[in-house]
Amino acid sequence: MNLFVPAAGDPRGLPWVLLALAAAALAFRLLRPQERRSLRAGWLLIALALGAHVAANVAAGVAAQAAGAASLVLAGLAVIQLGATLLFRGLLPALHLAAPRIAQDLTVTAASLAWCLVWLRLSGVDPSQLFTTSALITAVVAFSMQDTLGNVLGGVALQLDNSLRVGDWVRVDDVSGRVSDVRWRYTAIETRARELVVVPNSWLMKNRFTVIRAPADGPLAWRRAVSFNIDPEADPATVCAALERAVLDGQIPHVLTVPLPSAILSELAAGYCRYTLRYWLADPQFDDPGDSAVRVHALAALARAGVRQGVPVEERLTIKENDSWRAAAGRREFERRLQAIRGTELFAQLSGDEQAHLAGHLVHAPFAAGDIMTRQGAVAHWLYLIIQGEAQVSVAGPQGSVVIGALRAGDVFGEMGMLTGEPRGATVVAQTAVECYRLDKDGFAQLLRERPEIAHEVAAIAERRNAERGARMAQAGAPAPARGDLLARVLSFFSLAA
Repeated sequence: MNLFVPAAGDPRGLPWVLLALAAAALAFRLLRPQERRSLRAGWLLIALALGAHVAANVAAGVAAQAAGAASLVLAGLAVIQLGATLLFRGLLPALHLAAPRIAQDLTVTAASLAWCLVWLRLSGVDPSQLFTTSALITAVVAFSMQDTLGNVLGGVALQLDNSLRVGDWVRVDDVSGRVSDVRWRYTAIETRARELVVVPNSWLMKNRFTVIRAPADGPLAWRRAVSFNIDPEADPATVCAALERAVLDGQIPHVLTVPLPSAILSELAAGYCRYTLRYWLADPQFDDPGDSAVRVHALAALARAGVRQGVPVEERLTIKENDSWRAAAGRREFERRLQAIRGTELFAQLSGDEQAHLAGHLVHAPFAAGDIMTRQGAVAHWLYLIIQGEAQVSVAGPQGSVVIGALRAGDVFGEMGMLTGEPRGATVVAQTAVECYRLDKDGFAQLLRERPEIAHEVAAIAERRNAERGARMAQAGAPAPARGDLLARVLSFFSLAA
């Protein structure tokens, strides 16, 4: 069958087909006037097909054959376009089935391509040859239109996996509204303010959005939450019961009583307790009005129950940092350090001036729980005075680390490193947050130069402490520290004459 026939041989039934299409389009226009814009493409194709048919009967030769073929192709496209319009804009809405615009567009496109391929095959043209020769052009076009193709494929994917449907209520970033249409390039969301927000389909494919949709086994029930600041003196059970009863007895439009509402004490703060009332909404379009209505009923219920609203309380301390304030703060800190020195056995026999001298050389040294305060074998020429917290002392033994004791507020460790420069004899680890003061060799050296006999007193105490520590280490199975003339080592370390 050759479709390129002379004008006089143009398919005789084509005008009647076009007239039938026009009649169907006119009837649909009268029945659904709001869909008149969807008929524009169909009217245009009918007009073009009719014009090509007339040209085929007027012209002669090759021109008549081309016009006849064009009229047949255009008529087929008009049938497809008008058939899709009647299906998606007439029949499906009558059956209460909503389909996005992209579904109609995909149907029209696929059917039109199929009709063109059929027409080419019947005309004696192999369509595969066209695809082969146009492969490079197709690749170039696809690369230059990758954003557009991403939107198109995104819209198709959203429909295939049922992620979005027309009529769904969605939240995209700060936009909340109902999906009014899914097009090739974008998804249209109509907000409560009657704003039409256009979101590219490719963005929806790459980002997270929220869909509020009824489950397959029941109606929509969307949980909402509103909060109230209540006087902390109010009984929590009374408050929760009043809030829940406000929803159950309120008969609030679009607010469900099943599932039951629930009220919880969600936060304790200065001056108030925050309660959260969670209720279920039947239509997400009324989220803000629903919250407002629930608040109105809840406030009335709380007032009837004699529950007062809570008021946040804020205390603000304003300090004028002048010289006298700074001096008083410095005196308080110095007194704290002086008490730490006086409470230490190693320095308890010193005079008040000497203790004050050492207090002036203390450095604040805090440790967090788990910190290694000093490590066995390390060299450090200072000692620590613990004023708060607890630490654990351990030494390395033949079978591994051995715990030999614990240190608490008022204890001192590391004195041998400050007095003789010897490596640390144990590892000390903070078990809690520990507040310490550190005393360096230099601060103690100045005191020894002024009164060298202090070395004798301190060395005697350090010798006794060292002996007690050695006994504990021996009891725990750890090697005892080396013994010797401690006073001589102290004098040598500080370069003092014996």
